[in-house]
Amino acid sequence: MIRYDYVKTRREDVKPLPKKNQGLIRAFIKTFTRINVWVYKLSKGRLLNKFPGGADICIVTTTGAKSGKRREIALIHLPYGNDKLLVASQGGADTNPSWYNNVKAHPEIQIMFHADRHTYRARQVSDDEKRALWPHLLSIYPDFDEYQARTDRNIPVVRCERIA
Repeated sequence: MIRYDYVKTRREDVKPLPKKNQGLIRAFIKTFTRINVWVYKLSKGRLLNKFPGGADICIVTTTGAKSGKRREIALIHLPYGNDKLLVASQGGADTNPSWYNNVKAHPEIQIMFHADRHTYRARQVSDDEKRALWPHLLSIYPDFDEYQARTDRNIPVVRCERIA
């Protein structure tokens, strides 16, 4: 079991992700995400703009790592000065979300927050940068601490710098 000194939640205190019905859960999330993205874009961020718990949502547009197709996902909006942060947590699952692989393969992405859409260059932060950013991330979405405690995977944090 891997422990990160900046993660305050202990694995023993975290409920593991259920192995049963994971396919059904993924299908539901995929369908809801498509609806969320469509409504958010249509309403310019006025509708379906919050995650459970109240965190703001943004729409991230990537290029598929293998397909080269445009992909859109609703993620927690994590502003950091003029930059944006993305956390590939997937609720503390043992695998990275597919959007992360897309960003690694094609780091030029677009982020839409409300009606504003801009182009960013994304890069994964180092472990030291992640440690320094962790309190800021938790100030926006405290559940990230639980997600990191749930998995041995070092959840990637991506910093996006605006280029257009």
